[in-house]
Amino acid sequence: MLTTIEGMFRDGKIELPELPCDIREDTPVIVTFLRKNSIDLQKRGIDKAQAAVLRERLTTFAEDWETPEMSIYDNYDAARSDL
Repeated sequence: MLTTIEGMFRDGKIELPELPCDIREDTPVIVTFLRKNSIDLQKRGIDKAQAAVLRERLTTFAEDWETPEMSIYDNYDAARSDL
């Protein structure tokens, strides 16, 4: 199961506003840096609670999305024009 916590990168460290209670010390993590000009979900009518639900529901597909075969969809329009 994945646990997602939004934090901030400052002075070379990741700051978390909350600490997960069910995660053990020395648990591996993956950190993704988001650009400030990323998609504004609020402008699209999605609040933080809805985004968390969407993120949780979509994580089941993450393994499939990352397979080499799925890279064709990275530029779907160009691949489709080759048909």
